[in-house]
Amino acid sequence: MALVALLIPCFVISFDVTHSCQNDDNFVGASSPGDIVIGGLFAVHGKMLHPEEHPMRPVIQNCAGFEIQVFLQTLAMIHAIEMINNSTLLSGIKLGYEIYDTCAEVTKAMGAALRFLAKFNASKDTVEYKCNYSDYIPRIKAVIGSSYSEIAMAVSRLLNLQLIPLVSHASSAEILSDKIRFPSFLRTVPSDFYQTRAMARLIHRSGWNWIGLIATDDDYGRSALESFGIQAMANNVCIAFKEMLPAYLSDGTINAKVNQALEKIVQETRVNVIVVFLRQFHVTKLFRKAIERNIHKIWIASDNWSAAVKITTIPNIKHLGTVVGFAYKSENLSTFHDFLKTLHLQPTENNMFLKEYSVLLSTCAHVEDQDLNKCLSNYSQENLIYEAGMCSQSWRDDFLRANIEPGFIQSTMLAVHAIAYAVREQCKDRDCKNPVAFAPWETVKSTCSRNCRPGQMKKVSASPHTCCYECVNCPEDHYTNQTDMDYCFLCNNKTHWSPVNSTTCYKKTVEYLSWNDWFAILLIILSGLGVVLIFAISTIFTRNLATPVVKASGGLTVCYVILLCHFFIFASTGFFIGEPREFKCKTRQAFFGISFALCISCILMKSLKILLAFSFDPKLQNFLKCLYKPVPIVVTCTGIQVVICTFWVIFRSPFVEQNFFIRRVIILECNEGSIVTFGVMLGYIAALAFICFIFAFKGRKLPENYNEAKFITFGMLIYFIAWITFIPVYTTTFGKYRPAVEITVILISNYGILCCTFLPKCYIILYKQETNTKSAFLKIIYNYSSKSAGCLTVSQISLESNCTTPQYPITNSCCKAEKTSVNGNCHFEVSKHSLIRENVPPKNTAGTISRKRLSSI
Repeated sequence: MALVALLIPCFVISFDVTHSCQNDDNFVGASSPGDIVIGGLFAVHGKMLHPEEHPMRPVIQNCAGFEIQVFLQTLAMIHAIEMINNSTLLSGIKLGYEIYDTCAEVTKAMGAALRFLAKFNASKDTVEYKCNYSDYIPRIKAVIGSSYSEIAMAVSRLLNLQLIPLVSHASSAEILSDKIRFPSFLRTVPSDFYQTRAMARLIHRSGWNWIGLIATDDDYGRSALESFGIQAMANNVCIAFKEMLPAYLSDGTINAKVNQALEKIVQETRVNVIVVFLRQFHVTKLFRKAIERNIHKIWIASDNWSAAVKITTIPNIKHLGTVVGFAYKSENLSTFHDFLKTLHLQPTENNMFLKEYSVLLSTCAHVEDQDLNKCLSNYSQENLIYEAGMCSQSWRDDFLRANIEPGFIQSTMLAVHAIAYAVREQCKDRDCKNPVAFAPWETVKSTCSRNCRPGQMKKVSASPHTCCYECVNCPEDHYTNQTDMDYCFLCNNKTHWSPVNSTTCYKKTVEYLSWNDWFAILLIILSGLGVVLIFAISTIFTRNLATPVVKASGGLTVCYVILLCHFFIFASTGFFIGEPREFKCKTRQAFFGISFALCISCILMKSLKILLAFSFDPKLQNFLKCLYKPVPIVVTCTGIQVVICTFWVIFRSPFVEQNFFIRRVIILECNEGSIVTFGVMLGYIAALAFICFIFAFKGRKLPENYNEAKFITFGMLIYFIAWITFIPVYTTTFGKYRPAVEITVILISNYGILCCTFLPKCYIILYKQETNTKSAFLKIIYNYSSKSAGCLTVSQISLESNCTTPQYPITNSCCKAEKTSVNGNCHFEVSKHSLIRENVPPKNTAGTISRKRLSSI
């Protein structure tokens, strides 16, 4: 069987047992030269050894507890830098790196930070004291790290001296967002503010309100407790107890503190939810002991350990209960997986971490993958050196892939790319192959993307890095009032609006068809002209009261009633204009509807009167003559409309409504209350108009001076066309001009009926005075009779009333003439020649006939 193995040189290196480095080169964990060098701080080891209870000499101690997950983060940084160097992002510029191990201790991290501050290209790693570091060029341009917030706080304060950017891939303490205390601190993970808020909301929505808290006794733990306490209070969540554990594993009291915390959990029987803000090695120790004590709870995990491989692989972890956690977002890491497959090709001379990993693999060669993590972490640097020798060993890339924590790997690579984009921005007009081309503090102002202004939001571009984004304008009805907002806020669509790229919401203006609107003014003028026309017609009819035209129109009373209705209809348009009020909304439709119904009812009676005189057969005419009661019928037809409108106003009354569906304005309008009742009111008027149209249409061929029916027909046709058009236009119109649609239709139909009913008569009165006499009317009647195919159509009722005492020489012919029946009428043929030969009957007789004809009309 072929064995796939690689020969790994494992060197035996002798170190002083009291400290891990004898020179600066041993102090660096991994390094690579470059035009621009980036520093790195990672807790590759979980703790620093303290052989003495109180240190007697200022030496840097050895570390223990190799953290495979953090080691992978260092490889992610190296991989990201190599990718950038092999791309065109920084064309012609090579990035280098210096990565240091903090051993999860502030002290050791500060030692590395001092080296970062050393002057570039100095013979000694010396830090100069200056009042102004603007022109000072340190050995590195930016730092990535650290793994813990407490270390990030201490290092950031030191780097603030020269404003060297510290870009953290894991430090999430909320206090680090304070740009006054930490002006050069940046990070690629969200602040704990968002995490604690999400935790509090999750607990609240799950119905839990009595919980416990466990946190580390350091800046990170205390900051998280404070932030969560505020969020818990806001969500009505009460904290039963708080337990603090020592920040470092080297603390001798850590076991006692863990036991104390577990005892508190056991005692508080009503607490079933525990929120944990701890480092991974704390959680591991806590959970192992909790499993031993058979504690079963719900554990809320912080993003620091929610996806930790070493915790998910704890034996019998399922017996612990339920773990609910929040983790960082991660992208596709296939390129990093490929990098791990070629890890054996990476040189180990300048990477002490990689060298140590290879030695650890040889030391733990007998251990299976599931226990390898524990084996790696059990060796200190001192013991490892004494046990290592030349060996051959597989790199176990499957084991490495299994221990990847995607969120931290992704955030580490994002940090590298963020710095690279900042460097590219600085190097647009500079020769950055010269390390003194720019100072580190200048990169603090440089980002992958420019800051998004108020009115814009960040939109992650095609790049896999969240630091690289586009600034897009907020859409309509959205706004932002701060820079670099992740999303736009929505305006209250009912009362406010905003344009594209808005920094605030604007209050909607209230609109209605006001009196000073140009269209309203036009409609008012048209209504006013209609009123003037009514008064003009009234004056003409009053001054010509005794003329046949006025008498044939039904007399002054009927004309005044009709004209008064037209006046009311014109006046009703004023209720549609101006600010809607409750009284206006309830009155306008009823006022218009009753007025129009009364007008049509009067015209209907005139049409019916004409038919009674000229067109119906004797039997039907007898019936209609008995039925023909003008005043009762007009009152009844109008009364039905009154009942409809009264029912509408009482039971489904119109009301004032605010319409919010138009973007920038609130339309104040009248809601009709019941569209059905509104339709019934209009439909009833239409029914009256249709009956009137039928009657008028049947009488359209009467003599010219009597032919009021023809013009009534035209008036009703105008009415129908206007209101049929009104329905689709009204239903599809929105906004303040919707009432104007109804006003327009009212004016068209009212003008149409008014003009068709009265203007022809006014024309005769004013310009055809010779035809406005009794003799002219009688002549027209005789001409009409002679033109009707030689037949004079006379109704049977009129015949019986006139044949009793005949004044016309047709008495004998009434009995002998040939009788035909057409449309139920008796037609008596009278010789045209005899009519001419006998001339016109005596003057008084003709006058009698004319008067009877006129009165019947």
